[in-house]
Amino acid sequence: MKFGSHVSIREGYLGAAKQALSMKASAFQYFPKNPRSLSVKEFSKDDTALCKKFCEENALESVSHTPYPTNLTSTDDHKKNLVIQSLLNDLEITEACGSIGAVVHFGKLIYRDDPLASYRLMIETLNEVLCQWEGNCKILLENNAGKPGTIGTTMEELVQVRNLSEKPEKIGFCLDTCHAFASGLWNGENWNEVMDKGIELGYFDQLNVIHFNNSKYDTGLGKDRHATIFGDGYITEAQFHQLIKTSQLEDIPFILETPKDKITHREEIGLLMEKWGT
Repeated sequence: MKFGSHVSIREGYLGAAKQALSMKASAFQYFPKNPRSLSVKEFSKDDTALCKKFCEENALESVSHTPYPTNLTSTDDHKKNLVIQSLLNDLEITEACGSIGAVVHFGKLIYRDDPLASYRLMIETLNEVLCQWEGNCKILLENNAGKPGTIGTTMEELVQVRNLSEKPEKIGFCLDTCHAFASGLWNGENWNEVMDKGIELGYFDQLNVIHFNNSKYDTGLGKDRHATIFGDGYITEAQFHQLIKTSQLEDIPFILETPKDKITHREEIGLLMEKWGT
């Protein structure tokens, strides 16, 4: 199993990779730039090249996570253009670091009287980005944590957005376990049904990373509040065990985005390796 966590780029991209290895992680996630800005970042290509080389030498897999303001359903032309340029910049950095792809949150509901408008905006934005992008790393669409029926909470939506885009081969998926639990997609008891539906849709063929998080709230409430894996959330160890032991997920990196106030990510990765490392 490949376990890791989100790490800081305070010491650069190579520094982030070294931090992950020092935690005995086999994967990691990082923000390619300031997580609260859509500004295009001038980055050190020497640093990214060293990061890529270090990861190859140490069998480390990585993904980036785009800044929080990245919104695939912006209706403002100026903001939409900022998002497009920012995403292209994120992809360039992610590719230079040798990472699998850049995680992007699914879009938001814009017009309640026209739900399809949000999907159209998403697909338009993705097309404008990916028709300009010539690299190998992908945009990885992440499922939302809203209440059941909210936009971006089902595998059907994710798969359909990918299928309707002009460059589906450049889109993959990120499954967030807390989000899936919060939305009721996975309620802790229906993993076999989730797997069957995902296989039928082809979702798991395009799954590239898992955000491995417990939930501070019960399933179906739509609350995106992450908790530590062991003993600090509503998802039980037995429910996680069923998910982790699914053969379709054995090569997928599991990335912690859990709180660090009670246990460090280094300690949590150690517990994960002890429990499920083989």
